[in-house]
Amino acid sequence: METVILAVVIAVVVLAALGGLLVGSRRRKPLPPPPPKAPDITAPPAEPHVGDEAETPRDEPRRTIEEVDLPGGPAPVAVEEPPVVEVPPIEVPEPTAGRLIRLRARLSRSQNALGKGLLTLLSREHLDEDTWEEIEDTLLTADVGVQPTQELVERLRERVRVLGTRTPEELRGLLREELLALVGTDVDRTVRTEPEDRKPGIVMVVGVNGTGKTTTTGKLARVLVADGRTVVLGAADTFRAAAADQLQTWGERVGAHTVRGPEAGDPASVAFDAVKEGKEMGVDVVLIDTAGRLHTKTGLMDELGKVKRVVEKHAPLDEVLLVLDATTGQNGLVQARVFAEVVDITGIVLTKLDGTAKGGIVVAVQRELGVPVKLVGLGEGADDLAPFEPEAFVDALIGD
Repeated sequence: METVILAVVIAVVVLAALGGLLVGSRRRKPLPPPPPKAPDITAPPAEPHVGDEAETPRDEPRRTIEEVDLPGGPAPVAVEEPPVVEVPPIEVPEPTAGRLIRLRARLSRSQNALGKGLLTLLSREHLDEDTWEEIEDTLLTADVGVQPTQELVERLRERVRVLGTRTPEELRGLLREELLALVGTDVDRTVRTEPEDRKPGIVMVVGVNGTGKTTTTGKLARVLVADGRTVVLGAADTFRAAAADQLQTWGERVGAHTVRGPEAGDPASVAFDAVKEGKEMGVDVVLIDTAGRLHTKTGLMDELGKVKRVVEKHAPLDEVLLVLDATTGQNGLVQARVFAEVVDITGIVLTKLDGTAKGGIVVAVQRELGVPVKLVGLGEGADDLAPFEPEAFVDALIGD
C-alpha cells in the first residue's frame, strides 16, 4: 500500500513540474508589436479663397538660392568682367626742324671715311696721277657712281690747279663746295602733302620688304604730326602678316587712325578705303604703305600699278616715296629702276644711312632717277627720320 502512495506522490510532483515549465515558456513568448500611430501632419497654410481675407504673413526663416541644395547639374559659371584695355598715351614727336643737324654726330661717325679720306689725299704735297686715281677709288667705294665721280674729280683738279696753295681750310672749303654742287642745293626736297585745291594729301610709300618701308611710313606719320598735321594710315601691305599690326602700333603712338583689311586681301581696296575715310574724317594727309615682296616679281609691280590707279579715282597722288636701304649700295639702284618703271617716283627715302652706309648713294640714286632724296633714316629711334638737308649732310661727311 505504501508503495502505491509513494508512486502517486511522485507522479503528482512530476506533473506539477511539467505544468510549471509549460506556463513559464508561455510567459516568455514575445507579444506582437502595437499598431503604429497615425503621424501628425501639419497642414500648409491655406491659400485664401475668393472673397476671403488673406492671412497675415508669418515671419518664417527663408533661405537664399545659394543655400538651397539643388539637384545634380553643372556648377554655376562665374562671369568674369572683360579686361580693361589700356589706351597707350599719345606721344609728342620732337620737331623736325633741324633734326638732321641734331643727328649730325651719328651721321658723321659713319661717313668720315669718305670726307677724311678725300681731305687726306688732297692734302698731299704732290697730286700726281696716282693720287687722283686714289681719289676716284675713294669716291667709287662710297657708291657715288662712275659718272658723278668723274665729274667731281675733273672739277677738283681744275680748282686745285688754279688755287696753287692748298691749306687745310682751303681744301675743306673747296671739297664742301664741290660736294654740295654734286648733291644739289637748288632742288625742292619738301614732302608734298598740302595740295591747294583739296584735302587730304595722298602719299604712297613703295619699296622692297626689308628696307624699313613700313617703319618709315610710321616714322613719317610722326614727322607730319610733329609739324601739326593730322594723318590716316592705310595698311595696304596685306601679304605680310605683321605689317598691319606694326603700322597700327606706330599710328596709335601719335593718335593716327589706321585703315586695314583682311590678311592676303586686296591691297588696292585697302588703299581706296583709307583715302575715303581720310576724306570723311577731314584729315590733312593719308599715308599708304604698300607691299614689297620682291622687286623682280611681275605680279607685285602689277599690284602697285593697280593701287595707284584705284587711289587716283579719289584724287591724284601727291607723293610716291621710294624707300631704299642705303647699305645696299648699287643694288639699291636696280630696285629703284624697277619701281620707277611702274609708278612715278617723286622722292627717295634713304634708310640705315648710319652704320656701314656709304654717303655717296645719295648722289648716285638722285642721278639715276632724277628725283631728290627727301628723307633719311639715321637709326632705330622713333624720331630718327629726318628731312634731308644737303648742307648738314655734307658737313657731316667732311667733318669739322
